[in-house]
Order: sequence, then structure tokens, then C-alpha cells
Amino acid sequence: MKIVIFGGSGNMAVDALDELMKERDVKKVTIADLSVERAKREAERRDDRFVATKVDATDHNQVVDVMKQHDIAMGFVGPFYYFEKKMVAAALEAGIPYVSICDDYEAYLDIIKFDKEAKKKGIHILTGWGNSPGLTQALARKGYNSMDAPKRINIHWAAGSNEAAGPANLTHLLNILHGTTLQTIRGKEVEVKTGDGRKVVRFPFPMGDLPVYYTGHAESVSIPRNLKGLTEVTLHGGVQPSYIPILIKIMDKTGLFSTHERRKAAAEFFYKIEGLFGTGGLDKSVGRVDVYGFHRGKSAHRTYTYVGHIGIITSVPCTVAALWELSGKFKSAPGGIYSAERLLEDPDPFLKELMKRGVDIFFYKDGMD
Repeated sequence: MKIVIFGGSGNMAVDALDELMKERDVKKVTIADLSVERAKREAERRDDRFVATKVDATDHNQVVDVMKQHDIAMGFVGPFYYFEKKMVAAALEAGIPYVSICDDYEAYLDIIKFDKEAKKKGIHILTGWGNSPGLTQALARKGYNSMDAPKRINIHWAAGSNEAAGPANLTHLLNILHGTTLQTIRGKEVEVKTGDGRKVVRFPFPMGDLPVYYTGHAESVSIPRNLKGLTEVTLHGGVQPSYIPILIKIMDKTGLFSTHERRKAAAEFFYKIEGLFGTGGLDKSVGRVDVYGFHRGKSAHRTYTYVGHIGIITSVPCTVAALWELSGKFKSAPGGIYSAERLLEDPDPFLKELMKRGVDIFFYKDGMD
């Protein structure tokens, strides 16, 4: 097994490197990053199967050439609304499977257009296999499967501001609280303004109750397309301390985050002073998935939650998906673009594997509250 990880020295990827180091069947891991010095440091921290190489993810031919030297590519290059389409196009040209932690809804809508090409070539493209989306979708599928007539799925995530997050992740945060996103409400997909839809959600300890808002993650566009019969699918997210989304929304009104270039510049500035925002914030992130419907003639409600350091809960699902792809566990599925709820018809074995690897997941048959 030869694996290349694009953006492999970033904050969201280093835990994936640690997971891969445990796998003796993995013969080579290439840490492909624009910051080759940082990539070299990460390689040196591990065994001789890990090597570093400088790659510019905007250079299509270079990305394709590197991919062709490996059995699978993992994508940690963000923000994904800017990079995911480029990475998927490269993987399809290189002829190898690709697994990413892509979280932006715009990116998902862009790459599902490659589904026919991926099917024709017999290539699996697994997009959005982090925590949200990814783990949230696997839990949504579990709740969906548990009922005779599932109707509503409400997904919520919350990030502690004292978590390690690089400029790309901050750019993503500014994007998902800018502009609009899509939600399914009363059986129709509707456009809503990000930062609206405020509600207070009870998350597991140590997060507790926190206000959350409509945000531009992929679950609210992928789940209604892949799980039939649902009349509502919503996605809300927030940050602790709770003033951070409010501050972002206020700054957004000035036009500061109106373009990718502006968001990128602002994120690089905030990254330099992020210690100020982390003060008083948690170093854990959480998710909660509520599924409502009917089962055996009665109303049913399932709640699923998870908690952990963001690097772990994001990288472990992506790593397990890549290892399962390499081992042939997904070979019965035709080529195509796959989010977690589409590929995992039975998500239980996948969820059990995540828990074995240290992801804390909790199930509540009759709701959490």
C-alpha cells in the first residue's frame, strides 16, 4: 500500500499520519505539501516509510504525476471550496481512488458532477469523510436505517476555539458564515443565509449548551440526495466561545470576507493572533445528529453524539475509509462520488472501527434531552 496525503503536514492531517504509522501493510506514505520543510519535519518524526515532497496543489500536472506513483490519495488541502474540484479531477486522470475531509457544500455540488466519469472509470471518490461531514453522515445513516419511516435529520457541530486550526481551516470558517447555503425544509431544498437559523443545542460534556447557526457544510445537500423520503435535513454549526460566530457575522457585513482572496488574507491575519480567540475556549470539538421518524407505528427519535480533539475526530474517519478502500471493503460499489451516507449502507462496522481507534461516540435511542 502506497499512500500520498496532500496537505499532509497540516493540523488536520498529522493525526492521520500517526494512524497510518500503526499499519504494517502500509509500505510508503508520501507527505505532499507546499511547505516542504514542515512536511520533512513530520516525516522525520516517524519511521522510514514516511517521505516528504513539495507539491503545489494548484499545479494539475504535478498533482497527477505524484498520484500516479501511489495506490490512493488522501485530501487534506483546504479550503475545499477552492481545492476539492482540482483534486478530484487529478485523481480521475491519474486513475486512483481519492478520500478527503472536504467539508464545503459548494465543493460537494461541484464534484458530484464527476459521478458519471468516476463510474465509467471504476474509480471511487470518497468526499467529505472527516467529522462534519463524514462521521455525522455515518450517524445519520445509522438513524435512518433504524426506522421504518425516517423523516427528519438535524445535524449540529461545535468547535472549541482552543483547538489547533491552520489558516485553511480559518478560511473555511469565514466561508461557511458568509453568503448562503442550502437546507431541506418541508420537503423542499431552499436557500438560506448562513449565520441565520439560530438555536441552542445541548452537546455532550464539556461543550454543554451552545447557540448554533446555518452553516455551509455538505450534509444538508448530500443527505437529501442519497437518502430518500426525508422531508427535512438541516445543518447548524457553532464555535465556543459563542461570541465568535457573532463577531464573524458582523465583520462579514463590511465585505471583508466577500471573496476567496479576502477570506484567505483575513484568515492568515487571524491565525497570527488566534491565541486571543482561544482564550477561554475548549480544546475539544463535538457533533450531534438527531433523527426523527416512525417505527412500528410509533414516533421515533434517535440521537447520536461524539466528542474529541478536532484533528482526531476528523482524521480517523478519513484514514479508516482509505484503508478500507485499499483492502477492498468497498469493491462491491461501482465507481462514483461517495459521501459517507451513500457508501455505508450499514454504517455500524465503520463506526465500531472508529471507536476502536479512540473516537468517542454515544447513542441515545429516545433522544438526548
